[in-house]
Amino acid sequence: MKLIFEKGNKGRGCELLPPCDVPITEVNPNFKRNIELHLPEVSETELSRHYTELMKRTFGVNDGFYPLGSCTMKYNPKINDEMAKLPGFSEIHPLQPEDTIQGCLEVMALAEEYLCEITGMDRMSFQPAAGAHGEFTGLHLIRAYHKSRGDKKRDKILVPDSAHGTNPASATMAGFKVINVPSTKEGLVDLEALKKLVGEDTAGFMLTNPNTLGLFEENILEITDTIHQAGGLNYYDGANLNAIMGIARPGDMGFDVVHLNLHKTFSTPHGGGGPGSGPVGCKDLLAKFLPSPQVMKNSDGSFRLEYNNEQSIGRVKAFYGNFLILVRALTYILTLGREGLKNASESAVLNANYMMHQLKETFSIPFPKACMHEFVISLEKLKKEKGVSALDIAKVMLDYGIHPPTMYFPLIIQEALMVEPTETEAKETLDEVIAIYKQIYEEAVNNPESLHNYPLKTFIGRPDEVMAARNPILRYRAE
Repeated sequence: MKLIFEKGNKGRGCELLPPCDVPITEVNPNFKRNIELHLPEVSETELSRHYTELMKRTFGVNDGFYPLGSCTMKYNPKINDEMAKLPGFSEIHPLQPEDTIQGCLEVMALAEEYLCEITGMDRMSFQPAAGAHGEFTGLHLIRAYHKSRGDKKRDKILVPDSAHGTNPASATMAGFKVINVPSTKEGLVDLEALKKLVGEDTAGFMLTNPNTLGLFEENILEITDTIHQAGGLNYYDGANLNAIMGIARPGDMGFDVVHLNLHKTFSTPHGGGGPGSGPVGCKDLLAKFLPSPQVMKNSDGSFRLEYNNEQSIGRVKAFYGNFLILVRALTYILTLGREGLKNASESAVLNANYMMHQLKETFSIPFPKACMHEFVISLEKLKKEKGVSALDIAKVMLDYGIHPPTMYFPLIIQEALMVEPTETEAKETLDEVIAIYKQIYEEAVNNPESLHNYPLKTFIGRPDEVMAARNPILRYRAE
């Protein structure tokens, strides 16, 4: 496929701009380019065909089954987009006077109220632009808390070995030392090991719950109490909140701060690295450290942006975060309501357990007991006996028109496939996919060599991944 720069011809275009109706100001020559900017020059037909061709080469939830474990690639209701397109939301400027954006401020206040209710937190900031950005922000709240108390020795964050990879990365970026906490043979936090690791230098504990194995931490209250007894704070990675939403709350489990992935749990777009939203909620003891400004309600019922917070960690993003993502998430919450949100979680858990139960006689399931929203398959035995890897199985799935699950994660499981069917998939779809999984496994056992050649029907076959990693082409060079 040609790049857009390789199409069209000089002088071609499709802009239809009206005559300029304001005074024209010439740019200072010192700021002008010496070389003409290289931009595609294509007609509207060429432009339309180019993006249509790109669309045909992509795979999304609207194309088929997309069980990307720990990422929750579920359907985004169209009503969310309709609300986000309303002029009062989409045609605003962040520097408008507050009296002209009261509806937008009310959206932020209402979303904060509902998300605090869902998580058991007291306040929330919508500035972070993604989950990991939320982690980074939450960790700075923990740092600010200890610093305000003069407790400078607390420089360690405890992280389970089953955590999301962003947890230790975020803690390191926030200036902490990361201490690894092992899991038990049941896939849960080793409580005795945790108790040996906590101490006067413990700043906090980061926990993904349910964890990346799809398991709910059974000793959650003892875990959080252990950290509090040592003087640390508890951080809840809310990436998997879609398994417990409306059923259990991090705040009731003893957590002091939580981030949410609106692009996972609350049906907003993931984006290609953005726009996303990873709001951070916290208990009152951390509220004064939240990014500024915060939306506050006046005595007359109107809303304002409060900037006068001297202990705030400051901004973590320009203005107030990705506002239209928040509009979509609030639409989802209002559409489903209290019982609907709970039902979404129950359906996610039901779908995952149904699929795991149907596959456990065929595949190796390291933790076959009841899971939450996702479960993990290990192909370690298949790799040793037949030479078929998790990557091979994933490549075959592409030819069946379904997206592979997350591969090689969590790291504590060899040849792992992490499957999350989500609550938006019907039983008929799950049954079709289960049959495909079993068929692929049978081919792997009876004809393992053939699996090394897949996919055969996609635009791109199996690329040389070693060459791509060692000699990547990272930029386009115009002639």
